[in-house]
Amino acid sequence: MKILVEILHPAHVHVFRNAIRHWLDRGDEVLIISREKECANALLEAYGLPYVSISRLGRHKGALFLEMGVRVARMWRLARKFKPDLLIGIMGVTIAPVGKMLGKPAVVFYDTENAGITNRFVYPLAHRVMTPDCYQGEVKGQHETYPGYHELAYLHPDRFTPDPRVAQELGVNPDAPFSLVRFVSWQASHDIGEAGLTMALKRELVQKLADKGRVLISSEGPLPDDLEPLRFRAAPEKLHHVMAFADLLVGESATMASESAVLGVPAVFISETGRGYTDEEETRYGLVKNFKASAAKEALAHVDALLADAHLKENTAEKRAKLLAEKVDTTAWIITRLDRLLEETRK
Repeated sequence: MKILVEILHPAHVHVFRNAIRHWLDRGDEVLIISREKECANALLEAYGLPYVSISRLGRHKGALFLEMGVRVARMWRLARKFKPDLLIGIMGVTIAPVGKMLGKPAVVFYDTENAGITNRFVYPLAHRVMTPDCYQGEVKGQHETYPGYHELAYLHPDRFTPDPRVAQELGVNPDAPFSLVRFVSWQASHDIGEAGLTMALKRELVQKLADKGRVLISSEGPLPDDLEPLRFRAAPEKLHHVMAFADLLVGESATMASESAVLGVPAVFISETGRGYTDEEETRYGLVKNFKASAAKEALAHVDALLADAHLKENTAEKRAKLLAEKVDTTAWIITRLDRLLEETRK
């Protein structure tokens, strides 16, 4: 089998890396096409996955549309030489049109309902759209769901065991109280029209957490001088070994909120637009609390309540056990479903 995998974001590396390794180990050919977005290429290198990088994230949101045209042209040329049996990716903005031009199935995995512009364009072009079963958006096209989350492709217990020695090597005591904070740059296509926390609120949040323990900040953009010393600077593939031992995660990233949830770390997600998966992780499992950015003060009050809960870790462990009992290893699901899908398309 020949599979073309598109990587647009560092999180996409995590979602597909275990499946890619499985395919390579069994003798399949895999062409990974990436972009320069944060640490995506560095992650591919860290996991020993060869790739071809064909574009980089622009400095303003209008550049996203120009970049898309560049990606389609460059991927089309590479794909014609590679001759994939299947194209897969998250969001699918490039693989969907290229798959149509090649006459090959493009399978789009996505979990972000508010990416309205790209979803309306991509979904009808895709051979299949695969979403978590908690996805709340409309899919105009061939739609399948699975009982899982993207984050369970790499943080399911069958795929990941947190190592306290990694945290210790990075200067983090896994037994001491500490919190993680995530700030995003708002440059993704689904971030158009969004804005995050004000700098004043960011400082207030960090101070609140610092009163209870150490604070580590993961930030896509620059930080002011007073917050820069708190930036998490370790290799990105080591972040989850630190996250798993945190008391709490607070931030603007839905992905990191969900990562925390499946690791059994309570998360506070602050964004004007929510996600079906973080909604479910709140209403069904009580592992994430969702707040709009306009309700940031209420979010900070909830942070106070979590920090004051003496039984927080014990209660969260029980909630995580329920989640894991009801959800699948997403990597195993991807491998099995794509094998079957390719057999179907060849009949």
